[in-house]
Amino acid sequence: MKASQLFQSLKLWKSLRADKPHKPSHRIFVITMEIMKKIIRNSFIALLALALQHCTYSQSPDKLKLSSMDSAKKNNNPVYSHSDSSKVEISNDEWKKILPKDIYNIARLKGTERPGTSEFEHSKEIGTYYCAVCGNALFKSDTKFESGCGWPSFYEPISKESIIYEQDNSYGMARTEVMCGRCKSHLGHVFNDGPPPTGLRYCINGVVLDFEKAKDAEKKYNATKEP
Repeated sequence: MKASQLFQSLKLWKSLRADKPHKPSHRIFVITMEIMKKIIRNSFIALLALALQHCTYSQSPDKLKLSSMDSAKKNNNPVYSHSDSSKVEISNDEWKKILPKDIYNIARLKGTERPGTSEFEHSKEIGTYYCAVCGNALFKSDTKFESGCGWPSFYEPISKESIIYEQDNSYGMARTEVMCGRCKSHLGHVFNDGPPPTGLRYCINGVVLDFEKAKDAEKKYNATKEP
């Protein structure tokens, strides 16, 4: 074979070798790993955003409770009033149509909210606590104290007419139930382990309480006096 022919054969062999597919190289491995990292990172960001969104939604209702009962709920309740002291006699079937489910279950079916779930438990706002069912004034904020029991606690109601009492022997315990003096809705229980001057602890379900700040109440009062 001539030298020129040998040279041409070697050149052809090299070209054919270059055209053959290569096995996965280190570069392909690196590119694949980079793609996987991006997928994992984007997935983590999406999950984090979803978690933060869920946290925001779960906190919103509790914050709304601190201000007052939702205005739409009040408007749908024909007996809700801070000034009308007349007794309310409505069947539970009617109350079920009027009240939100959480309030109905506790106020009318004598349920109990989970301890530590009410924003009112540690609230320091100055004002008045009303019955969330009918609007009857129940407690002043200056009679509220930290009992550590898991529910909002007070040592004295606004007046003797604000609360009515009934013996409760459910669950094998002898307790004194406290109810709203206007609509007879279940509020909680009263115990003899409170602070002076009464020595009583009114342990109240926060969901059946409606709160109005003192400044807001003053504004409303002054507005009614304007000519």
